[in-house]
Amino acid sequence: MNDIRSGDAMLSDWREAAGRFERAVRGAVVGQDRAIRLLTIALFARGHVLLEGDVGVGKTTLLRAVARALGGAYERIEGTVDMMPSDLIYHTYLADDGRPRVEPGPVLRQSEDLSIFFFNEINRARPQVHSLLLRLMAERSLTAFNREYRFPNLQVFADRNRVEREETFELPAAARDRFLMEIGLEAPRDAEARRALVFDPRFHDTDALIAGIDGGVLDHAAMAGIGAAIQHGIQASPAIEAYVVGLWEALVRPHEAGIRLPGIDMSALIQGGASPRGVAFLVRAARVRAWLEGRDWLVPEDIRAIFPEVMAHRVFLEPIYEMRRSTIVPELCRAVFDTVPAP
Repeated sequence: MNDIRSGDAMLSDWREAAGRFERAVRGAVVGQDRAIRLLTIALFARGHVLLEGDVGVGKTTLLRAVARALGGAYERIEGTVDMMPSDLIYHTYLADDGRPRVEPGPVLRQSEDLSIFFFNEINRARPQVHSLLLRLMAERSLTAFNREYRFPNLQVFADRNRVEREETFELPAAARDRFLMEIGLEAPRDAEARRALVFDPRFHDTDALIAGIDGGVLDHAAMAGIGAAIQHGIQASPAIEAYVVGLWEALVRPHEAGIRLPGIDMSALIQGGASPRGVAFLVRAARVRAWLEGRDWLVPEDIRAIFPEVMAHRVFLEPIYEMRRSTIVPELCRAVFDTVPAP
């Protein structure tokens, strides 16, 4: 019993730390409370995150703020059309003595202490780079210089803009599935937030803004252990388990579930996706959400609150519908909620 009480107290302390973390990030990023909460959930669920949105809405600033408040070794790389996988691992140059030198690249520079790897403009990198990143995300390991490197604390953050299509490469399905969440980011709609972003000089100097955030609000080295404790501490009733399975079935087979969307052949809509791994990620994220809300049991709202960001990018449509993904998939998710009764 003492161990249980000790564990409860530990998780309570970490919940307070999570609150301080969110407040620290909100001090630098205005009008993005939902995105900040989702990123907090992803950190404690130990999942990678992809941000998508228009140019200049604050994707990079938000991820830099999160990395600063989390602490730990941090590396960043900019995606370019000429990037090769080796650019992540090492770089070569001529030293002052005229001899070639080989130095570790951004993934290996911090060695196995690497905590946050931020890939900016990921859709500008070639598929070969995505393949290397896939192993890093899936296995948190990499083979280079005749040895295997392991990154037990690593989380990958990436962003991409959805405006430009030239000199960009769509992420393959396997790579997208490795991201716990795909979060869409838009400019704030609140008038006061818009005014501050445009007229307050504090938001014009991003480097100073990030430097003003308290670093290491969370103990990054302990995040994996705390994440595991949350997963074991939050319970799901049989009714919630049946609800999740019902949502999954309706999402994968909407035609059989009786879902109808205007102008769409529902029997030929879904090509694949929404695998058991994806649904397991959904439950992991929902448990963290319940913990942040101060509960040790799941309720339907925990599932619904994170369902689009966790599941939408794992649904692969037939090519004829893929160009309309941005409207079809949100409509499908809403229809799934309307179809499957909550306990």
